[in-house]
Amino acid sequence: MLTFAPAWHAWSDLREIMNSYYNDDLLQRCLILWIMALLVGYGNNANAVADSIGAMRTTVGVYMTARFTMASTYSVYSFASTEHRPQARIFAALNFVGLLLWVPLFFETVSIRAKIAVAVVAIVYEEVVWIFSFGPWVKRLLKLEYSTAVDVPHEVDRQAAFYIIVLGEFLYGIIVGSPAGVGLHLNLFRAVETLVVAFALNWLYVNTDGSIVSTHPLRRSISSAFTWFIIHLPMAASLLLGGHVCAVSVGVEELSHGERWLLCGGLAAGLMCLWIIGELHLSEDAPKTLLFPKVSFGADNRHLE
Repeated sequence: MLTFAPAWHAWSDLREIMNSYYNDDLLQRCLILWIMALLVGYGNNANAVADSIGAMRTTVGVYMTARFTMASTYSVYSFASTEHRPQARIFAALNFVGLLLWVPLFFETVSIRAKIAVAVVAIVYEEVVWIFSFGPWVKRLLKLEYSTAVDVPHEVDRQAAFYIIVLGEFLYGIIVGSPAGVGLHLNLFRAVETLVVAFALNWLYVNTDGSIVSTHPLRRSISSAFTWFIIHLPMAASLLLGGHVCAVSVGVEELSHGERWLLCGGLAAGLMCLWIIGELHLSEDAPKTLLFPKVSFGADNRHLE
């Protein structure tokens, strides 16, 4: 989670930029390429942060550069976008301050436990800054006439595309290197079983709460919208972890005790997040429309909003 969350934040910042200021010009194309190049460096060093101070410094430095780039972009765009200027500058300023939280990770004298604590604080800070800056609270606090809005189809498509990439962790591992081997045997069955798991997870995400007619969380309320955004982070991290171990199980005779915990824990946490996403949708179906209606938030509970 500690190595996945920063990469998620870098992607999320880029998604927000395109949601608010998309014009597909040369500068935006270069921005996308630059962030992708930084993430390549991040991904190649993040796995070794616990063993190498060089990898730690490179990972943190690359991530700080990505965050600095996005904060600077918001600052530049604030001069042209008068309607979003206060929110964009608040978000940029708070992110510039947040970069200081990552500085202790550069020092070899700081213990790994302390660095973990610092990373947790920095990640939580970045989430809170995003919620505060783009929520309705800033508009009420500063009495703004305008505020940022969500392009619902765009956000839904982007999150769905990332989810498909996450499920690719299941499928990539069962193909590359031919772990199932040649012929019909147990390993091939395990590969097909992994495929079935990924297929079922995709089905659950696409069908959301299973209602015939429902209101999306982004259209339902502020709390459901932000919860929908935030829950995708632990869901993606959990399913990446579970998918990796699930794919590894194809080519081995037996998983270790720790691998079994990672597999079951990752899939369980991912399923819990999928359930939360389903519950965030407001069912518009008449009572008894489906054989298994939603338990917590059905069509007759609009008074909860």
